[in-house]
Amino acid sequence: MLVHLSVHNYAIVEHLDLELDGGMSVISGETGAGKSIMLDALGLTLGDRADSGVVRPGADKADILASFDLGDIAEARAWLAERDLDTDGPCILRRVITAEGRSRGYINGAPCPLGDLKALGELLIDIHSQHEHQSLLKVDTHRRLLDEYAAGQELARQVQLAAQRWKQTRSELERLSSQGDEQRARHQLLSYQLEELDNLALGENELEQLEQDHKALSNAESLLGACRQVIEQCSESDAGNVLSALTTSLNRLSAFQGQPGALNEATNLLASAQIQVEEAVGELNRFLDHFDADPERQQQLEERLDAIYTLARKHRIQPSELPAMQQQLFEELESLNADDQATERLGEELAAYGRHYQEKAAELSALRRKAAGKLGKAVEKEMQALGMPGGRFSIELRHNGSEEPHPHGLEQVEFLVSANPGQPLKGLAKVASGGELSRISLAIQVITAQTSRVPTLVFDEVDVGIGGPTAEVVGQLLRRLGERGQVLTVTHLPQVAAQGHQHLFVHKLRGSNATRTAVSKLEDAQRVEEIARMLGGIDLTEESLAHARKLVSNAQS
Repeated sequence: MLVHLSVHNYAIVEHLDLELDGGMSVISGETGAGKSIMLDALGLTLGDRADSGVVRPGADKADILASFDLGDIAEARAWLAERDLDTDGPCILRRVITAEGRSRGYINGAPCPLGDLKALGELLIDIHSQHEHQSLLKVDTHRRLLDEYAAGQELARQVQLAAQRWKQTRSELERLSSQGDEQRARHQLLSYQLEELDNLALGENELEQLEQDHKALSNAESLLGACRQVIEQCSESDAGNVLSALTTSLNRLSAFQGQPGALNEATNLLASAQIQVEEAVGELNRFLDHFDADPERQQQLEERLDAIYTLARKHRIQPSELPAMQQQLFEELESLNADDQATERLGEELAAYGRHYQEKAAELSALRRKAAGKLGKAVEKEMQALGMPGGRFSIELRHNGSEEPHPHGLEQVEFLVSANPGQPLKGLAKVASGGELSRISLAIQVITAQTSRVPTLVFDEVDVGIGGPTAEVVGQLLRRLGERGQVLTVTHLPQVAAQGHQHLFVHKLRGSNATRTAVSKLEDAQRVEEIARMLGGIDLTEESLAHARKLVSNAQS
């Protein structure tokens, strides 16, 4: 609940520090004293718009601070925790407006956008006045209040989650499906290209071996001629050959005994050369014996190499890169196959989420229909007690017309009212009279207060246009609300003021240079005097004081 309000240099308020308790707090005072200014300042901490005109003349800025005890408001604590704004103490909302028109908002000392102030404020306070800050004018609030009254919050959450999952699954399915034609064409191309590569079946190191063999076969004639010529020169020529010359040379040198060292070394080298030439001739002969110069083999090699080179040119890569290309195409094709499987799986999930949504949404609709009649009758009864004889209240459940799962269920919920006999039921937001709207809102809050998530209710002059017994009923209803939470009400009626658990008196202090607003918390005797003033005007009489004491006594009893 709201525990403290501090206002500095706002309108005609120079400095105001106000401690607030639970229950019903009455705010009264003379016309123009600034009763509504307090609520306007509070609204700024809740994200209302402001301009530089709200700054007190002569001041450089207006500074408003509101402190809340969140002990019983789990939703607000969760909201703060999600944004790392939670603290151990009270939650402090602050708004600063400069004389130049700049505005800044803070939550627990951290700067924040006005949207965050508004979002958090809607979990803390509901202000009922003739201003725009009234949650009951929003059909989203109508749906929430009905679901809370029907104890269907968890079911409504399940419906919302089911709709979100359905929507997310459909988006992913549409993303994959939108690629369908393009993917099918790509799949067909990849399959064809992989079939070509599979049919080629290029083995590891096959290209290198093929090129070597082809080169050898292409040079076969000149190679064979060169080999035969070398063998002829080394060992077979009758006119003289290398081995014959080496043998003759060794025989000549070996004929001498006791050769000098240099000659002995030369002999050894010639002998080694003879051995190496003999081995070279042997290798050449073996090569000639095993060499296959088959023309058919050469043609096969050329055809195989041509197939490899042609496919490489087709893909605009080097022939050696074909195996890597084949693996790349295979992986891409596998990915496309996985997308096909994902499409099938997502289609099944979408159908399952749709069935789950319909089941939960139908269950929620039945719960809403059952609760709507009971809530409508209860609110209508309170409206008539609040000076609207013949007033009617109904809750319309209208199919939302969506063929797709909607996060709020199968229907739209709207409160319809008729404040006077003979008038048709209309949406709550279309009720013309501010006083009627406030009393209708009061009737709704009285019934739904036990389940409402908003702990602090503010009523700004809900008694406009009423009096007599109806005023007393309004006071009793506000007191009943205050016993379940916190109620702040600005009133001109003594019958309402007498019902408060505490009484705040707003008045002007006039100095020589300026006028400012002050607020006093009235003790018992002062309270009786204020209610007597509200009953009989400026001059207090014994009759008005006695009447005031009776009103206060009756309320407390």
